[in-house]
Amino acid sequence: MGNSFGKVFKISTFGESHGKGLGVIIDGCPAGLPIDEEFIRAELQRRKPGQSKITTQRKEEDECQILSGVFEGKTTGTPISIVILNTDQKSKDYSHIADKFRPSHADYTYYEKYGVRDYRGGGRSSARETAARVAAGAVAKLLLGHFGVKINAFVSQAGQIKLEKPYQELDFSEIEKNIVRCPDPKVAEDMIEYIDEIRKSRDTIGGVVTCVAQEVPPGLGEPVFDRLHAELGKAMLSINAVKGFEFGSGFEGVIMRGSEHNDEFYQEGDRVRTKTNHSGGIQGGISNGEDIYFKVAFKPVATIMKDQQSVNEGGESVTVSGKGRHDPCVVPRAVPIVEAMTALVLADYLLLNRLSKLEPKG
Repeated sequence: MGNSFGKVFKISTFGESHGKGLGVIIDGCPAGLPIDEEFIRAELQRRKPGQSKITTQRKEEDECQILSGVFEGKTTGTPISIVILNTDQKSKDYSHIADKFRPSHADYTYYEKYGVRDYRGGGRSSARETAARVAAGAVAKLLLGHFGVKINAFVSQAGQIKLEKPYQELDFSEIEKNIVRCPDPKVAEDMIEYIDEIRKSRDTIGGVVTCVAQEVPPGLGEPVFDRLHAELGKAMLSINAVKGFEFGSGFEGVIMRGSEHNDEFYQEGDRVRTKTNHSGGIQGGISNGEDIYFKVAFKPVATIMKDQQSVNEGGESVTVSGKGRHDPCVVPRAVPIVEAMTALVLADYLLLNRLSKLEPKG
């Protein structure tokens, strides 16, 4: 259980870090959607390992194959299955922790839940699972693009280095021009230098990814328990290493008075707008047509190249030595994952919204 996500646009992912491969089945995608396979591959390239000196050096090309659900370049309305084969597993790198629990990893909790665990790279608990999500998210982006919805995520913090500018002052075309995926070139240089220093010290650091969804139509959201921001929160918190989620004014909003925080309405042509957007584009759990924006906090990568104390499956004290290939900071590669999960939520709720009210006759 727990490997499926969505209600109408529904995905189920499968596979492990060091297994034969990973994949996803997408059910509920409408028929007739043009599928750009090169776009899907490009999205996977943004997430793949081995991109730069500040990411893991595992070399996976993450080439995908669409096995079903697409005919002559368009979706058929039947389940879409996509597979991504693993080609650069080095399982021997993990033989030294076959019976040991790595600090802050899922080794112990998986062992307690299932009585068995795949110690090779963490198995199903590895962030490599997110490759399947990115493939599915690419299809969701193609669907959203049909309705004019745009999603951009970027690194806004690495350790103590923060991007202070509001997103409205940023040029999103700069995001992919540097290896840390920060749209401010000067801040990006500082982040890269800082992350590389952390890497050289054989340690890791966390960070924050900010996401902005624009041109989202009003009316998306299913109160009361499936509010749009609640589903976005669930989606983000399902990503490996995520420790926090806030949308709109977030925690900073608590210091504002209601008179400051309220977003006043005005009419612009045939559209109702708000003068400010402290609500983050969502009110009452339903999108209001303004930009949806939120932040996602990622903890430091748990595997460090230093000795740590732990226990093994027999309860004996052991030393765990960091080996293998790992990211010193996960946020540069997390950007496309955050975008993918955002796209999956919005695609699902857009299709759900078509079921919420009767269209007028005639």
